[in-house]
Amino acid sequence: MKLIATILIAGAVFAQQPAPGPKPEVQGNDRDGYTDTPVNPGQPWKVHDAARPRPAKVTPGALVSTPPPSDAIVLFDGKDLTKWVTRMRNGQTTEPKWKVENGYIEIVPRNGRLVTKEKFGDVQLHVEWMIPEGTEGEGQGAGNSGIELMGRYEIQVLESYEGLTYADGQAASIYGQWPPLVNASRPKGQWNVYDIFFEAPKFEGERLVKPAFVTVIHNGVLVHHRKEIMGRAIHRRVATYAPHGDEEPFSLQDHGRPVRFKNIWMRRLKGYDGQ
Repeated sequence: MKLIATILIAGAVFAQQPAPGPKPEVQGNDRDGYTDTPVNPGQPWKVHDAARPRPAKVTPGALVSTPPPSDAIVLFDGKDLTKWVTRMRNGQTTEPKWKVENGYIEIVPRNGRLVTKEKFGDVQLHVEWMIPEGTEGEGQGAGNSGIELMGRYEIQVLESYEGLTYADGQAASIYGQWPPLVNASRPKGQWNVYDIFFEAPKFEGERLVKPAFVTVIHNGVLVHHRKEIMGRAIHRRVATYAPHGDEEPFSLQDHGRPVRFKNIWMRRLKGYDGQ
């Protein structure tokens, strides 16, 4: 009898639960931006705000492909991926499946992000990237990838010479947080250059004691000057921090588009000022 009563009570409670309603309709899209996302703290703008002005275009000077200095760690020299692994969505790592040819890496879509075997904290990073000619799509579907510092803090890679998207998601943006000061993008089929100077965040236990900061030079043009990173970005949500190590792997995002990369090198900055 007790078992029957328990079943009847449980059934009654279940019957009282409202039926799940339809998911709320998303207001906006990856090309024009959104109107239903939360406001970024300390800003007048929402995440991926449709009303946020897009940066003005500037024409960069001649391409400068900077060779690595003597103290650099060369992550890709145009030959192989021995310093990388592929990390799948389930967290497992495998041998890289991205294509290596003609001195560059090309994303093989949906084969997982490329992750360094070595870990890094405060760094100077040089990386060159290209959206191949013939790449189709618009908004976030136009040649999308990302430079993921410590595997978390993303500087966006996207076709932004002609393509339109929300301001905080275009090329050289701190994704979901800060657009670049200007749009210095080159067209499809031409190489872009990022020189990135990154200060890692600091934690004491679970507490953030110093946020991350980043300076970004895009094709020789300053687009972020020691800008504070608000945390790990998530599409349509406010970025947040979660504790992690002083050093973490660097990664290149696989967003299902065949983006190319070359001449990738890193310099550790910790220790040069006696710290």
